[in-house]
Amino acid sequence: MRRHGHGLVLGKFYPPHAGHHHLVRTARDRCERLTVLVCAASVESVPLADRVAWMRDAHPDVRVVGAVDDIPMDVTDAAVWDAHMDVFTAAVPEQVDAVFTSEAYGEELARRFGAESVLVDPDRTLFPVSGTAVRADPIGCWDYLEPPVRAGLARRVVVLGAESTGTTTLALALAEHYRRRGGIWARTRYVAEYGREFSEAKLAALRERWPHAQWEDVSFTTDDFPLIAETQNAREEAAARAGSPVLFCDTDSFATTVWHERYIGGRNPLVEKTADRVTHHLWLLTGHEGVPFEDDGLRDGEELRPWMTDRFRAELTRTGRRFVEIAGSRAERLERAAAAVDELLAAGWNFTAPLPERR
Repeated sequence: MRRHGHGLVLGKFYPPHAGHHHLVRTARDRCERLTVLVCAASVESVPLADRVAWMRDAHPDVRVVGAVDDIPMDVTDAAVWDAHMDVFTAAVPEQVDAVFTSEAYGEELARRFGAESVLVDPDRTLFPVSGTAVRADPIGCWDYLEPPVRAGLARRVVVLGAESTGTTTLALALAEHYRRRGGIWARTRYVAEYGREFSEAKLAALRERWPHAQWEDVSFTTDDFPLIAETQNAREEAAARAGSPVLFCDTDSFATTVWHERYIGGRNPLVEKTADRVTHHLWLLTGHEGVPFEDDGLRDGEELRPWMTDRFRAELTRTGRRFVEIAGSRAERLERAAAAVDELLAAGWNFTAPLPERR
């Protein structure tokens, strides 16, 4: 099999799927070096930076570059081809020896680059999927998506609330509720509250020096909270990469901003920035009324529960986050929460249409 010098794969990758990755891996194996050019139009709802990051994550051994291309495609119009080529060659100015595509326009694209055209699985027999199909039905195409794309598309649901209001119980019950649906839903993940693990470690470390130490003897500093928020985000990301189209989180980095108020007072800008770096889609606020306070050795704020519930509600409202308040018996809470999640999933992903193509 002939080996080329510099190969090129070009596409929208809106979003990337198994067919795209097969094309890239085939090209990589046949070239000394490979460039992947991601072209995105401004009207498209997945940012260019995300697509470039996803492709770099999936293909760390190739060069991935991005370009904004707002020119509608018309393969019958030479002037339109010229305009596209201006975008392509500005992003990839080097000599290209082979252009790899699965499209009929591959021959003309390669000719304009002065390169050889290599057609790879044009009938989609190996991976019967397309960007159009993924945009129309991400859930049905979930198995054709790589981990970084799954993490980017997963609907992230956060259960948060004051101490001893059933957040862990509800988050675990929701994850199990969706796993029972089977298929890809069987992979539904739950992310535990890292702040609790951090607190347990603090108490254990204190008891190594003072065996009779209790929770009220533990102290926090403002610097603890960015670490808690960052670790929570990292664990969410890992779970979303391996999970189903929905992820359930027992608190999140946004909730950590309120926990900072609870233990330290005031706000920490680093925690705020960390919270804003992750997209969540729905918050379920567990109420304290009618829920007995259980002291499990890491709780001491029964009298603060009304204040914390109010602070969560106020911050969710102030920041424009979508949330639903959850109350009632355990069964009623699960029913209301699952209905809210079903509504979120039924709303779909709302990909904007790409620019029209004339073939």
